[in-house]
Amino acid sequence: MSFAIKETLQGNIIEVESSGKLTKEAYERFVPITEAKIKEHGKIRILFIMNDFHGWTASAAWEDIKFDLHHFSDIERLAIVGETKWEEGMAVFCKPFTTARIKYFDHADIDKAREWIRE
Repeated sequence: MSFAIKETLQGNIIEVESSGKLTKEAYERFVPITEAKIKEHGKIRILFIMNDFHGWTASAAWEDIKFDLHHFSDIERLAIVGETKWEEGMAVFCKPFTTARIKYFDHADIDKAREWIRE
């Protein structure tokens, strides 16, 4: 698993890049950074980029559910960048768990995803 968090120049945007399977340890890094951004900016925006992504471990899925419930209205926009149909389906699957505007982009459109997340 590869997992990287990048803070952008626009302070309320976090860019996350992941490949392989997300683990609980990834959430242990992601949650404190994200919560600090929420505290600083109120609502945040997340650009989630998946490369050869294989989903979540069971413990990571649980961490994701807890995060989503706790921060239901703290995320303003979520751009999902992927390469497969099931990743595109995640944009629909995520909607009941957040008030964020969610949009899926193919890897070829990553620049459009970055534009949309900054709008």
